[in-house]
Amino acid sequence: MKRIVLTGGGTAGHVTPHLALLPHLKEMGYEVHYIGTEKGIEHQMMGKMEGVTYHAVQSGKLRRYFDWKNFTDPFRVIWGAFQSAHLIGKLKPHVCFSKGGFVSVPVVVGAWLHRVPVICHESDLTPGLANRIAAKFAKKVATTFPECAKAVGEKGVFTGTPLRPELFSGKREEGLRLCGFTGEKPILMMMGGSLGAQRVNEALRAALPRLLPKLDVVHITGKGNLDESLQTLSGYKQFEFISEELPHIFACADYVLSRAGSNALCEFQALKKPMLLVPYPKGASRGDQILNAESYQKRGLCHVLAQENMNADTLYDAIENLMAQRDTLIRNLEEAPPADGTNAVLQMIKAEQK
Repeated sequence: MKRIVLTGGGTAGHVTPHLALLPHLKEMGYEVHYIGTEKGIEHQMMGKMEGVTYHAVQSGKLRRYFDWKNFTDPFRVIWGAFQSAHLIGKLKPHVCFSKGGFVSVPVVVGAWLHRVPVICHESDLTPGLANRIAAKFAKKVATTFPECAKAVGEKGVFTGTPLRPELFSGKREEGLRLCGFTGEKPILMMMGGSLGAQRVNEALRAALPRLLPKLDVVHITGKGNLDESLQTLSGYKQFEFISEELPHIFACADYVLSRAGSNALCEFQALKKPMLLVPYPKGASRGDQILNAESYQKRGLCHVLAQENMNADTLYDAIENLMAQRDTLIRNLEEAPPADGTNAVLQMIKAEQK
């Protein structure tokens, strides 16, 4: 039987593309093993997944700032590489697919030591530190952005991001029912409501008196961010978090207001949703969301509002402009290369297996 090792973790974005590939890998006859950390989000998401054998190894975070753990974590990475090499020597996989994150480094090194072909995937416009290291040991690096494929060099292949098929199964009528909307007005969906999107949450709520006569608004606020005083406001529906119902909410949304995480951008692009992006500002991150948003804006796939320029008035004006440019944005989204990289990545895996 063909055998594949998957790895990646630290954030959900380093795991969800594996969920998109998983059913196809099973159909292709692969025995699937996942190597991650014991306490990371990858264990929560993949540890009990049917048809996946999970293996935990040590790893350390690769930081750009001072922390005492910087003196100990390199040893954890080295030990994790020995653990991974031992596991891969025992499993003898035909190929390894890495989605990035700090846990992927020791796994990729372990695969390279056993001459197992490695395919990496980078979601952002510029490779993260873990993927810059892992790419040295990989045969190919699949990318979400064409700019990233060029930056990686001869190993880079522009594929898009693997997207879960259920994303496309939503029903507009069910989304309207969940939100309590009639569908008579266009619907704006706000996503990215983690703690990092508090500023966007606040600006959106401040703009509601001017927005609601023109739009219904469904707001995914993030955990602990509901505003109880707005629970009965007509035309405004709040959710802390949505999982299984998300495709239905997508299906009923006409416009999207969001941060600029790469996986979310690919989903919006694949669903042909006109989007207004407020990227996570530099200084609070490595600036990858700003670059992601700029790339989409240059290709005419979105509008962008910088957080430092955002208030209730500028947000309202940006949403009005988004609505005015709806047809142009949808045409550009339809003419763009496919955002769903599932088939392209599967073909790379198939081609590189030893």
